[in-house]
Amino acid sequence: MTQLENTIRKTAAIKGLILGLILLAMSIIFYYMLISGIMVGTTIIIASLFFSFIIPIGIALLFGFNLRKSIGGYWTFRQATTGMFIMFAICYVMQVVGKDVVFARLVEPDMVKKTQAAMMDASTVMWKKSGAKQADIDQKKADIQKEFNDQSNITVGGIIQSYVITLIFLFLFALIFAAMLKKNPPEYSSVQ
Repeated sequence: MTQLENTIRKTAAIKGLILGLILLAMSIIFYYMLISGIMVGTTIIIASLFFSFIIPIGIALLFGFNLRKSIGGYWTFRQATTGMFIMFAICYVMQVVGKDVVFARLVEPDMVKKTQAAMMDASTVMWKKSGAKQADIDQKKADIQKEFNDQSNITVGGIIQSYVITLIFLFLFALIFAAMLKKNPPEYSSVQ
């Protein structure tokens, strides 16, 4: 392994930790906004879109550009893929440990129940505003409750499978980001 590849790995790991902390803070803020009741109906969908996709992708792009700049401004597609995947994987580990282990078990042990209740309340308000009948609302609520119950009965194999699938998607995202961020070193030719 060359010195540049070593630098890419170390810098990507540090950037992944920082990115993980930022996205962890954002997910906790979104959780408290959700359970506070300040968001209802379509605002939950819009806020979820911003907090789950748009803002994290923008921050990840900024971190990717910054990572490339911090190693000298040039890297090949393979080096970019390696750096981005390390950054994304460490960010994901930070999310799992920070939110699912520490936050959900120590700070907010009833996080899942509170999230379910907030989602159920917001959905009910949205359905009532749209003019749905009470029988339809009750059926939809029962369907959502069944989905929540199915998700809470996940096995160890299911958890491992979800981690593996997530890592595959992170690698695909790393490939996409690497394609956008790669910048090969200039090739100089001697003029005779």
